[in-house]
Parts: sequence; C-alpha cells; structure tokens
Amino acid sequence: MTGGFDEVVHAPQRLRICAFLDAVTTAEFSAVRDLLGAADSVVSKHLKVLADAGYVAIDKPTGRGRVRTWVGLTPEGRAAYRGHVAALRAIVAE
Repeated sequence: MTGGFDEVVHAPQRLRICAFLDAVTTAEFSAVRDLLGAADSVVSKHLKVLADAGYVAIDKPTGRGRVRTWVGLTPEGRAAYRGHVAALRAIVAE
C-alpha cells in the first residue's frame, strides 16, 4: 500500500529502518544493525518483511574478501514510507 497508513512500515524497528534508508541511497547491513542496536537476526527479520513487501532491495555482491550485505529502499518502499509519514502527520494534526 502506498499513500497512507501502512502496517508493514508502522512497526517501530521497520519505521526506523525506512527513515534511515530514506536519507541514503544504500546502506551496509552493519550500519542498520548499529542504528537499531539489535541482533543480526532481528534486523534480518525486519529487512525480510520489508523485502517481501517490495519495499527494500537487498544486495550481496560477491567478490574477493568478506561478503557485505547492502540494503536500500525501492521506489515503492520510498513511496510507502513517505505516505505512512504523511498519514501519521494527518492523524497528529486532527
């Protein structure tokens, strides 16, 4: 759903993830984990929910060295997040 209150985005940790990712193009998984102060498994679970909704793209480029996971909002995710924020503002303004 875009343009209104969104249950997928509304969960506190997912809302924080979306707010962070809205300000950047992509971010490394560890930056998201550190922002939330949560375990890898918790962050992975929330990112999976967002990815399943089509809101987050997850990329694990292969190459030499350690594999790093990068995440970013999709255009649909950015629209859903911004629509959710607008819906929250409308609720508060009532």
